[in-house]
Amino acid sequence: RDERIGELLAEAFDKVGKDGVITVEESNTMGTELDFTEGMQFDKGYLSPYFVTDPESMEAVLDDPYILLHQGKISAIAELLPVLEKVMQAGKPLFILAEDIEGEALSTLVVNKIRGTFNAVAVKSPAFGDRRKAMMQDIAILTGGQVIAPEVGLKLDQVGLDVLGTARRVVVTKDNTTIVEGGGSHEEVTGRVNQIKAEIDNTDSDWDR
Repeated sequence: RDERIGELLAEAFDKVGKDGVITVEESNTMGTELDFTEGMQFDKGYLSPYFVTDPESMEAVLDDPYILLHQGKISAIAELLPVLEKVMQAGKPLFILAEDIEGEALSTLVVNKIRGTFNAVAVKSPAFGDRRKAMMQDIAILTGGQVIAPEVGLKLDQVGLDVLGTARRVVVTKDNTTIVEGGGSHEEVTGRVNQIKAEIDNTDSDWDR
């Protein structure tokens, strides 16, 4: 059994290479399987430990969530409420990625999570400045959503479910977020990955790499 797991891990490392991420999930079957899916991981964790769904691993795990990508800060619950209500009616959890989520917006999400009325996780978007915008766009491509920003004519209090992304699973720890099997187009994801690889090959900056 241990040998089999070792072989599977070796195969996984070989297949995903230095750019990949390996995650282990509990199975509903007796067997041990290896699956390769599109996804990404970045170095930002949950804004509150109250979002945790598994106290043992201290992870917040969202299965089949909607994904809200917001370019700016979210602090007023009034601007978040319309889309929250739509997601609640759909019966799905919500993953929120924004420059910051603070004040009554954050406290409302936490209180609803503690009460068990609504499952959401809020995370600050990774990086800064233009790099942050580029990474948010990457996540939008991966999940099939849109980044909510005034310059593209999208206001948080006016958006519907059609601008939200999706994924099979999102796993958030204190320090990292992993998006597994985003709902974006495979062709668009592959195109963006190839573009990033070309940019890495053409840059002289270790920081950009």
